[in-house]
Amino acid sequence: MLRMKEITKLKDKVRAVRSGRKDLSIIVLAYNQQSLLQDLHRQLKAMLKSFSGRYEIIYVDDGSNDLTWQEMLMIQKTDAMVKIIRLRTTFGEASALDAGVRIASGQILLYFTCRVRINPADLTGLIDKLDQGFDVVIGVRHPRRDSWLNRMVSKLFNGLTNRMTKLHLHDVNSGVLALRRPVLEHVPYYGALNAFLPVLAHRQGYKIAEEKVEQLPGRFQQSVYPKNYIRRFLDLVSVMFLSKYSKKPLHFLGFLGAVFTLIGAGINIYLFIYRILGIGGIAGKPMLLLGTMLFIIGIQMISIGLLAEMIIFTHANEIKDYNIEEIIE
Repeated sequence: MLRMKEITKLKDKVRAVRSGRKDLSIIVLAYNQQSLLQDLHRQLKAMLKSFSGRYEIIYVDDGSNDLTWQEMLMIQKTDAMVKIIRLRTTFGEASALDAGVRIASGQILLYFTCRVRINPADLTGLIDKLDQGFDVVIGVRHPRRDSWLNRMVSKLFNGLTNRMTKLHLHDVNSGVLALRRPVLEHVPYYGALNAFLPVLAHRQGYKIAEEKVEQLPGRFQQSVYPKNYIRRFLDLVSVMFLSKYSKKPLHFLGFLGAVFTLIGAGINIYLFIYRILGIGGIAGKPMLLLGTMLFIIGIQMISIGLLAEMIIFTHANEIKDYNIEEIIE
């Protein structure tokens, strides 16, 4: 009898949780966008009229220094389906996304940043793609309304990403994503790696798709600083390392170390024979310095790879680099 009461209570708790869970959570990142929020909210509400399930809208203020937060407060007071978050300072898109996900209750997450100025009416296409069985849908800005410099940099960045990841994506850094919540439970993102969520999700076996969204005219940030390009490239290298070599670092560091060591050893052996045979002196030759440096760097990279392997071996039971889709017993 007691057992039946416990089961009944458990079922009641499950029903309570399910009843409070919304189907869709829209997370909007805004930084100094006070002039856009009211119109954006009206457009989102118009788009959601065709949505049959329950929803919520979460606005995240990433440390704006204008009246963005005050605009969010006004929207939240007039709409019970709105939640707002204010970060103490500017932490970046990955942190803002994480903050929104933590309070989101939906199993479908739709995220976009105001910096790209997309048409909210086109967001339904991303949700429809998820209904077709995909796990992550990238919003591809089309047509692009930002500067030619931004478009050129984006094209080069997408090409480099596709070459390194063997994918065929057209707008990795669009800032518009629709995905299922379990994806974020298995795919880590931090720093600026939110731009590579589709790449990391693909490595975990999730299905990736793209859907066009209109980019509206307006003022856009310009990609003019070299440090931004360097950061993007380093983030891409980080993604490649984390997705392929997180549990076998020696395969990455050891390979490069072995190449450097062999080249350095080959140069030093050549110079040794060159000197022993009395063909000429080697003092002051740049090749001697090059060979020595390559040899030392190669040995150091192999040593670092071995240390990393020891650390991974020690914590191997805590690391899970696979993702189970289904179990049938």
